[in-house]
Amino acid sequence: MPIKDVFLPLVGQPQGRALAAIEKCVAVAADLGARITALALEDDVFVRPQVVLPADRESAEASAPEVGDMQQLLNAFTLAASRTNIRAQTRSGKVPADQIASVLAEHARFSDLTLVPVKPHDSRTEHIIETLLFESGRPLLLCPEQHVDALRPEFENVMIAWDHSARAARAVGDALPILQAAASVRVITVADDKTEAMVQSGTALVDHLTEHGVHASFETAKGGGSSIGKVLGIWANSHAIDAIIMGAYHHSRFNEIVWGGVTKTVIGQPPCWVMISH
Repeated sequence: MPIKDVFLPLVGQPQGRALAAIEKCVAVAADLGARITALALEDDVFVRPQVVLPADRESAEASAPEVGDMQQLLNAFTLAASRTNIRAQTRSGKVPADQIASVLAEHARFSDLTLVPVKPHDSRTEHIIETLLFESGRPLLLCPEQHVDALRPEFENVMIAWDHSARAARAVGDALPILQAAASVRVITVADDKTEAMVQSGTALVDHLTEHGVHASFETAKGGGSSIGKVLGIWANSHAIDAIIMGAYHHSRFNEIVWGGVTKTVIGQPPCWVMISH
């Protein structure tokens, strides 16, 4: 199914890299030929009313009103959308801080793909990503703010992080439109010892992708004692990968979400664009 309707949550402070990430996300949606909907949310915080004296009121009226964080994010989105001539719409609202992630997940259910600007190792961002993944039922495309200057909106070189699992297969299915448009697709399995079963699995995926018009190759990458997430990042950087396709791993224990090592590493600091599904 083509990607025709994408969603962009806007939360947080309108700092330089955050604004640049919004522009890159809009450019990706334009490259996909999709409509993009931005939803800006901020904490609904109670502000104690202040007594304003007549002299203070005159001074306040004379000064220019400040533009809040949410409005600055929306302004950046609107400007980026106007530059690309993409079909775009905006929404905004105030909700309690502990409900922001759930509200975003509810809106994400009505899109083909959610684009998420990612601050490195930021607990609030990770919580939003977690909630979007497991409550929206839709794939995410992570935009690393720390690498935003180097990101390209066109995904020519794509890597599939293949661990033979159902979640990885789901990610491949969700990413088919991106894979079909790519010039190069490489299926990578991280393992120190290549087994026959591993080769058969990777070869079978390559064969399946061929039926969808995707010409891919399969290879393994040695871990060398490093974490799989780190190996994937290094491999992506050394091979000029534009986007990584991967499945998200987690398990629940005593009602607490515990990320698998690979997912935690990639979400905490994506090396490039990362499309992730569960």
